[in-house]
Amino acid sequence: MKRIQVGPFNRVEGDLEIGLDVDAGRVVAARVNSPLFRGFEQVLVGRDPADALAVVPRICGICSVAQSAAAANALSRLAGVAPPPNGELAGRLVLAAENLADHLTHFYLFFMPDFCRPAYVDRQWHGTAAERFTAQTGSAVAPWLQARARLFNLAGFLAGRWPHTLALQAGGSTKAIGAGERIRIQALLREFRAFVEERLLGDRLEAFAALPDADALHAWAAARNSDAALFLRAASDLGLDAIGRGSERFLSYGAYGLFPAGVWQPDLTVDPLDPAKIAEDVSHAWLHGDAPLPPAQGETRVAADKAGAYTWCKAPRYAGEVVETGALARQLVAGQPLLRSLVARHGGNVVARIVARLIEVARVLPAMEDWLRAIEPGAPFCLPAPLPDSGHAVGLVEAARGGLGHWLSVKRGRIERYQIIAPTTWNFSPRDAAGTPGALEQALVGLPAGDGAPPTVQHVVRSFDPCMVCTVH
Repeated sequence: MKRIQVGPFNRVEGDLEIGLDVDAGRVVAARVNSPLFRGFEQVLVGRDPADALAVVPRICGICSVAQSAAAANALSRLAGVAPPPNGELAGRLVLAAENLADHLTHFYLFFMPDFCRPAYVDRQWHGTAAERFTAQTGSAVAPWLQARARLFNLAGFLAGRWPHTLALQAGGSTKAIGAGERIRIQALLREFRAFVEERLLGDRLEAFAALPDADALHAWAAARNSDAALFLRAASDLGLDAIGRGSERFLSYGAYGLFPAGVWQPDLTVDPLDPAKIAEDVSHAWLHGDAPLPPAQGETRVAADKAGAYTWCKAPRYAGEVVETGALARQLVAGQPLLRSLVARHGGNVVARIVARLIEVARVLPAMEDWLRAIEPGAPFCLPAPLPDSGHAVGLVEAARGGLGHWLSVKRGRIERYQIIAPTTWNFSPRDAAGTPGALEQALVGLPAGDGAPPTVQHVVRSFDPCMVCTVH
């Protein structure tokens, strides 16, 4: 048996290294390392609680609105104030815009370039994939970047700027939307719908979202000449619909008032979400700590020489179990039939994760059109939300990559403790005290690796869309 070190990865937000134990050309164990310590949780201690709204968006330049939304959610609960309907709708719109942009940035710029590798040159689809998706030069790159830029014009109308908006506050959104701005946002949504329907899907959003099962999906792909159809044909040829199975459990905090919260269980049922069952284990992280702690009691204290540790990432667990989070989790918990069909065949796998993100684009974009129509120009967008001198609260939202939680406690008007669990903290967690690997560590076992092996490990890792700068705080 030999150990292979894979990384640092390109086309990943932040630093990622993976150690693979390989025997007879197959992975028998994996250890995922988040090698960069950031310390945001420590930076926040002692500050005015409202400072979180300026600090946490800087955790990441990709999902900064999600970080803002989680902080604003926590502060809203701390203040005991619910945003008015307009503020709630504006918050949904700007978070959804960022999440949909993340979904397609992942598809076009992070995930699909791996199909252009020379290892696949003999595959029938390789020439088309290379022409479309080669990093920086593929014909799909410039149109997507233009569509992405236009989508973020929408974020500018809704949040003043992107990234690092300060519009999302405990009382709602400080960026009111007038009748003229609403018309401009409607036009931007129409443009984005056109891009998705013409280039990504080759079909109406509603038709794609209505596909009932895996057989219907494959028939759909065979009948179309679109980017999503090309992905499905290539992935089927490579057997990516049968690899990358990680956890049997999937967690969602619920999103946009559209997708419910819950935990998908191995028996194919959904349990209600209970945040009290979340705890973080640091037995294999370079952090001080003994027993697993609930995030509300968590600490971030460096132990750089800790024996047996191999990452800065904590190991969050739900009721002591490994869970996966992300678009696939959201859609399973929401009962989406196509994703339930894919998972029933081979569990959570590479194809299911990518299709879940495409399905989410198809389901959320029409909802955004409805939310925009529901906004009432002239009605309040934000309410006063004075913060108490002491208290604690949690803000749970869904970023593109999955469940994001901010746990906040305040004492004498200052932040006493601030703990964050990001989606990649869940998915790329290390082993816990029982030695149970995290979701990605499980998903890599059994894959071919070593000299001459296909880039299967790359496909599995990227199917989770890691955001390493969010993982360690």
